[in-house]
Amino acid sequence: MRLGLIAAILLGGMTSAMAEELPVFRIGVLNDQSGLYADIAGPGAVVAANMAVKDFQPEKHGFKVEVVAADHQNKPDIGSGIVRRWYDIEHVDAVVDVPTSSVALAVAEITREKNKVFLVASAGTSDLTGKACTPNTVHWTYDTWALANGTARAMINQGQKSWYFLTADYAFGHALERDAAEVVKANGGEVVGHTLAPFQTQDFSSFLLQAQGSGAQVIALANSGGDTINSVKQASEFGITTGGQKLVSLLSFISDIHALGLDIAQGLMLTTAFYWDLNDGTRAFGKAFAAQNDGKFPTMNQAGTYASMLHWMKAIAAMDKEKARDGAAVVAQMKSMPTEDALFGKGSIREDGRTIHDMYLVQVKSPAESKAPYDYYKVVATIPGDEAFRPLDQSPCPLLKKASSQ
Repeated sequence: MRLGLIAAILLGGMTSAMAEELPVFRIGVLNDQSGLYADIAGPGAVVAANMAVKDFQPEKHGFKVEVVAADHQNKPDIGSGIVRRWYDIEHVDAVVDVPTSSVALAVAEITREKNKVFLVASAGTSDLTGKACTPNTVHWTYDTWALANGTARAMINQGQKSWYFLTADYAFGHALERDAAEVVKANGGEVVGHTLAPFQTQDFSSFLLQAQGSGAQVIALANSGGDTINSVKQASEFGITTGGQKLVSLLSFISDIHALGLDIAQGLMLTTAFYWDLNDGTRAFGKAFAAQNDGKFPTMNQAGTYASMLHWMKAIAAMDKEKARDGAAVVAQMKSMPTEDALFGKGSIREDGRTIHDMYLVQVKSPAESKAPYDYYKVVATIPGDEAFRPLDQSPCPLLKKASSQ
């Protein structure tokens, strides 16, 4: 009996030692933890990252994953400094999330330079798989081209052909207006004007009055997060929609709708990559996430963090673990494997780093239609993945030119 006990102790010690010897991969969740974009990603993205590790159980696949997090404060210089420290000193292998396109573009270049992995869950600019694409970047959730293609095309099909843009004055806003304006013009509409609003402004009154005075059928908000919330609230106060103009948000999140309330947000049209109440798989994730996130249901960015990390871990599991320290090799492995999870369904990652999956055109419910908190969307149309994103033959990604010349 004592021999059995001793053997059990020795076996337990050996098992523990073997577990400790597993290679460790570190991933950094980089986002806005307390400011304008904290609700759309923020601490909730850290929750999603840890859920992904717990659900995948990388130890069963011969490695361990550690999650670290930092606040980039929506500033490219701060984000760049954090990422360089992570890569050079703290042995971080990948960065995930990163809202604010100007920060993401900087992180993409540093990641290429250091040959690590960048999983974009929250930044919007389509340049990340266009002129700024790299062999180390995967753009998972959405981009400005997909948002513009979904919402703008739907509104024009409803006869709303004259557009005025209220645009956040930084990389994301410029890209979103550019991509939406191209869709408007390509489908027989016209852009009658635009105004640039400083990032993180509080008072949109003068910009909204200009938009109202333009007489445009559609006032398109090319902003997000707190900027969207403030501009929609103030548009309601000015009676813009009751005056006959359509207010469209080119990028809104379920957290924005929750903050606005259905009385103000009802009828708003938007395009999303994920909604927690789409099917049994999304509902299970949504409820589990909310239980760990103070009752707040996941945004598409937080879902994107979870799903992109799952696929990253699947790629590492399929590779020699030393080879998996090579970021470009990991991304190539991710591209070689079909994507499939409960949140985004079946899809793929193209040569330019763009993840292809369905998108959804949704309309915000009225208070009478909603049966519970976060029961906010009704799906108007499903946009198949091969139609939702910019066609590969229209992509300015340098990687495609390199591949075609080989």
